[in-house]
Amino acid sequence: MIKIRTSTPLDITPITAIYSHHVLHGTGTFEVTPPSEHDMSARRDDVISKNLPYLVMEDGAKVVGFAYCNWFKPRPAYRFSAEDSIYLEPHTHARGLGRMLLSELMAQAERAGVRKLIAVIGDSANAGSVGVHHSCGFSHVGTLANCGWKFNRWLDVVLMEKSLGMGSSSNPAAT
Repeated sequence: MIKIRTSTPLDITPITAIYSHHVLHGTGTFEVTPPSEHDMSARRDDVISKNLPYLVMEDGAKVVGFAYCNWFKPRPAYRFSAEDSIYLEPHTHARGLGRMLLSELMAQAERAGVRKLIAVIGDSANAGSVGVHHSCGFSHVGTLANCGWKFNRWLDVVLMEKSLGMGSSSNPAAT
């Protein structure tokens, strides 16, 4: 049975393993060296300290994916815009799990006050990530051509966005 829940420190080992696979074999992240569990724990703590969601997806008792968002940029004017990240174990692809996880992340990000969720997708050929974002209502806003170098080739970055809640229709300080 599939379950999405808030991550805990005990989830760092499977989160690190999932992410390491994507670092070593995929182009969705432009990291080239897998971070340690300590690094992943510090990253999770940073997100949690900002009252932003950091989720895991379980299939039975096994963590098969994770998702979180973090402020898009550190300057105060960006405080209502966040960048999402979502990673699944490879064998789980094409089952609708990414859409489930991203949908829950969007709901929790909105409750945390995020008005704009931004996807910065490594590799324009990353049909899975582009597709899951599109299926959740994200719009393509641009492509940065050939700005990453991984696996001995140039990679694009696809930018997508989705307004959450009231989006830009109201003053966030007034709500």
